[in-house]
Amino acid sequence: MSARSKQSDPDGCREYTVGGIVTISLMILLVLAIIVGNVLSVVVFLGSKRFRTPQGYLKASLALADLGVGVLVVPYSVYTEITLAVRGSIGGTPRQGDPAPLFQPCLLMGPLFAGCTFVSITTIFLLSIERSVAVLKPLHKKMVITKRRTCALIALSWAVGFSLAMVPMVFRDGIVLQYSHCSKMCIYTITGQPQSSGWKIMLLFPAFDFSLLGGTVVINVLTFSAVRQYRKVRRRLARAEPTSQPAATAQPHLNCSDIAAAKTIGIVTIAFFTSFGPIAVLVVGNVLGHQWCDFSYCAFWILTSNSCWNVIIYSVRDRRFRLRVQELITVSVLNLTNRRENSVRESTSVGHGGPCALVLIEVIPPIH
Repeated sequence: MSARSKQSDPDGCREYTVGGIVTISLMILLVLAIIVGNVLSVVVFLGSKRFRTPQGYLKASLALADLGVGVLVVPYSVYTEITLAVRGSIGGTPRQGDPAPLFQPCLLMGPLFAGCTFVSITTIFLLSIERSVAVLKPLHKKMVITKRRTCALIALSWAVGFSLAMVPMVFRDGIVLQYSHCSKMCIYTITGQPQSSGWKIMLLFPAFDFSLLGGTVVINVLTFSAVRQYRKVRRRLARAEPTSQPAATAQPHLNCSDIAAAKTIGIVTIAFFTSFGPIAVLVVGNVLGHQWCDFSYCAFWILTSNSCWNVIIYSVRDRRFRLRVQELITVSVLNLTNRRENSVRESTSVGHGGPCALVLIEVIPPIH
């Protein structure tokens, strides 16, 4: 923290350096990237009929979880840091002698950030299962994976994620929810003794996350092993004699789109696993009594930046998604251009009509 701000007066006011201004600027850019990217994802997956599939609903749920981080969590951190730079006080934390506010924003932002993170992990796990069924059991995919079951699992993931995020607020044994100067976010902090139950409750978070992420990695390994085996069989049958070609048609056929989607989900899993690793190390270190300020900042904002990586991965890997985004942008630009042209035409016609009407009134005398 000392690298970003310095003490300027005994009352606790802080004078921000150039590094602090750069930090706030990057946070604002991250907010814009998260909002724009995930709004596009929601519009594509829910606004297009061809994307309203179980996989599309899961990706829309993932985008909504990331959107919650970009709309509320990160903007509050930006607001707090700007308040810190201007007034020397942290938003939501009263000064000494001031009356306590009726509502602490961290009571909303902390569980929201944790809940959205849990929903993202659970959704990635469900996406991996959906792709695994599509690859391992292509003939049973439509019977096993239905829209109704997918929507029920999405609702369950949101309920479980936010219920788990509220657990530390229910069992407050040595756990405090407050804004952190280091991570620049509202986080749960352990203040009790090592023997208290607070550290056990905090360990639920990395245990839950790594269990789902570990299961996701295992499922993706099985999926890609099946894809590799399928390609080997196809190549062997392609090199075989023509008399064995009917056997190739008897094999279950995998669509290229299913294989490409499985690869995309695998990349999303790797990105999320990489971004969550530092948070798990940080939580375990805090439980053991270590305070890593700079590492805390890097860990939380690496995880937060992951909220805008999904749409980038879709844009690079999914050709249909990329084309749909281009269509939306093109249609929006054309509509805006047409509106401007129509407004110019209307103003031009009104501008020409006014003087002509006056001339006619002056030339043609009134009839008595």
